[in-house]
Amino acid sequence: MANHREEVAAANERAAVRLSKTPTATVAHYDKRMGRIVIELSSGLLVAFRPQDAQGFERAKPEQLTKIEISPSGLGLHFPAIDADIYLPGLLEGFLGSRRWMAAQLGKAGGSVTSRAKTAAVRANGKLGGRPKKIHGANVVA
Repeated sequence: MANHREEVAAANERAAVRLSKTPTATVAHYDKRMGRIVIELSSGLLVAFRPQDAQGFERAKPEQLTKIEISPSGLGLHFPAIDADIYLPGLLEGFLGSRRWMAAQLGKAGGSVTSRAKTAAVRANGKLGGRPKKIHGANVVA
């Protein structure tokens, strides 16, 4: 039993050291004028982002974002009106959602971008007959 208590104490000590080196949320609010969620960190850094850029917040209305609860550790934010959470370390790493969700968002943005090179590639592909037709129900082995 003593070993278990020592392990727990050592783990708690490691967690405290790590937490002391990690920026935590001290203040969070929704700025209606900017249309951004603003988080003040213990390091003095301010982080602001559009709610629709975060997974689970795509359809949130401004009035649903006014109440923000900061977790006791300062690592999480909870939005009770939409029952959504943000994990601060994930936000700081640039991930406002799961990898799959972020990839989908980047794909949407990339697909809507136009450039001279993209236009030229589309035209060249069109001259070759365009995109191949999909064959439903056929198993193609390459």
